Amino acid sequence: MDAYSSAYPAGRHYHGAGRSPLSLVLSVAAALMVLLAAVTSAVVRSEGVTGTVNAPFAGTGPVGAMTAVGAGAEDGSIARIISRVSGFRVGVAVADTAGGPVRTFGDTAAYPAASTAKLITAAAYLKLVEAGEVRLDETLRNFTAAFQLKSMINSSNNDSWLLLMDRLGYQRLIQYAASIGIAYDPEDNRLTPGEVAQVLTKLYAGRLLNPINTAQLLGYMQETNNEELIPAASGPGITVYHKYGQLGGNLHDAALLEHGGTTYALVIFTEGADSTDEAERTEMIHDLTRAVVGTLFPAG
Repeated sequence: MDAYSSAYPAGRHYHGAGRSPLSLVLSVAAALMVLLAAVTSAVVRSEGVTGTVNAPFAGTGPVGAMTAVGAGAEDGSIARIISRVSGFRVGVAVADTAGGPVRTFGDTAAYPAASTAKLITAAAYLKLVEAGEVRLDETLRNFTAAFQLKSMINSSNNDSWLLLMDRLGYQRLIQYAASIGIAYDPEDNRLTPGEVAQVLTKLYAGRLLNPINTAQLLGYMQETNNEELIPAASGPGITVYHKYGQLGGNLHDAALLEHGGTTYALVIFTEGADSTDEAERTEMIHDLTRAVVGTLFPAG
């Protein structure tokens, strides 16, 4: 049984007339831009994926990598994988940590965030440490805040989450989330895959915390107590930082995939009636991970 109340879902864990020659040139250019946008839009919409697919972004990896994500019609594409789903919701978000829009696929509305929301609590607490408002060496129920923070992220400890949120105060947590562009209420604990991808990209890019705290938090997101979702299918040579979430019918993973000097965020959320189809959803998360990794980090 969760140590956390149902108001704060966490899961089974350890405890986004005449024109001059110049005007004619500009008009022609504008018309060409509109035509290009229409063609691009038609190509994107041909994916047949529900949800929102944002404007293509080449990113910093292989040329056109982000543009290619989800564009295939083959059986192993994101669209085909999601189309085979029945009985539960699936939302996917992919983003380049160097910038550009988040690309989203499937059902991209808000989900019970489960323990993926612990990333916001961790970043908020460390931000207040940097501001001198709280300390990592202060005691929170017999252990330091530093211990509780690591336990919350690396072991997904729900008691640690509750202690850190109580120390922060819900209003301060809500305000912090808003300051980084996320509408988050800890009592509701709902987020979209795209919002979690934004948190991950900002964290990795050093836009949330100083370099020391960024590295520390990323370190906690490795070798966690559950490496069976995105990490298990990411393949050799790829460094994975992630935070999973598991509660009842919710099974999520939110990861940063680092390889060859490029890093992308991949977030996969699923929600069903219960956990009886957990094995099926785990395999689908593996299939989606392989599809995204194969596009972003092509072999050779």
